[in-house]
Amino acid sequence: MDWRSLPSLNSLKTFAAVAETRSLSAAGRELNVTHAAVSQQVKSLESFLGLQLVMREGRGIALSPEGEQLFEGLSRGFGAILETVDELLREDIARPLNITVTPSFAISWLMPRLNDFRLKHPDIELMLNPTAEVVELKPGGVDLAIRFGKGDWSGLEAEHFISTNFAVVGARCLIGDKCIEKPEDILEFPWLSEYGTNEMAIWMERQGVIPTGKLNITHLPGYMVLEGVRRGEGISATAKMFIEADISAGNLQILFEEGVYPGTGYHLVTRPGVKRPPLKAFMSWLRSMKPDPEAC
Repeated sequence: MDWRSLPSLNSLKTFAAVAETRSLSAAGRELNVTHAAVSQQVKSLESFLGLQLVMREGRGIALSPEGEQLFEGLSRGFGAILETVDELLREDIARPLNITVTPSFAISWLMPRLNDFRLKHPDIELMLNPTAEVVELKPGGVDLAIRFGKGDWSGLEAEHFISTNFAVVGARCLIGDKCIEKPEDILEFPWLSEYGTNEMAIWMERQGVIPTGKLNITHLPGYMVLEGVRRGEGISATAKMFIEADISAGNLQILFEEGVYPGTGYHLVTRPGVKRPPLKAFMSWLRSMKPDPEAC
């Protein structure tokens, strides 16, 4: 299509509004512009076409034969555009809200609260993908990712959601009366790590600890890690907010704890641009459930 042979869309839209209302003032109100702006757009269109489209008729206006012909064509064209846009919007709203989240966050934080969202928004269909893998956010695919990090993911919008201390924990039945004073002291215990993540290795590296032998590590899905820790099958590194209840009950023991790093925490990650209504509703609900104080 030769786009240069077409007048501006704005002038065509303005003329269609004038032809529909038979009034420059009414068209201006419909388009939320001034009477003068409407008149200027119509004159610009007439100049482009070299035709008179609108004529004065008493207190109102009338269309020339060429104006009637153009209005008929524009009515069909804009009608088809509006119908297509409405169909796309209906499909987008009806499409399930697709969310990817780490398994540990899903089982420990999101799932215990999710029924509240379902009660408040029974019309929104949810698709949750608990995975440690980084999932690409594509149009028509994943709407929201809840991820831990610094929020510096290129090409994406990241809203800081929750900060949390990082803790290395073990069950009292596993630790017993052993004295844990320095990071090297935990090397003798079996480790449980969420599949696809390496929190324990990162933590040990930050402490400057270099194991002298092969570590006893078992990689598990996120929902199984904390259950294994509670049963005394190994120690693990996790967000402190996931285990507050276990610590209070005396089931788990914090071996080491790190403070919150500025800017680091769980983020709500989305594609740039306008967010569809179901996504806006879910993000608004998440903010309402945000723990206070933020830092656990």
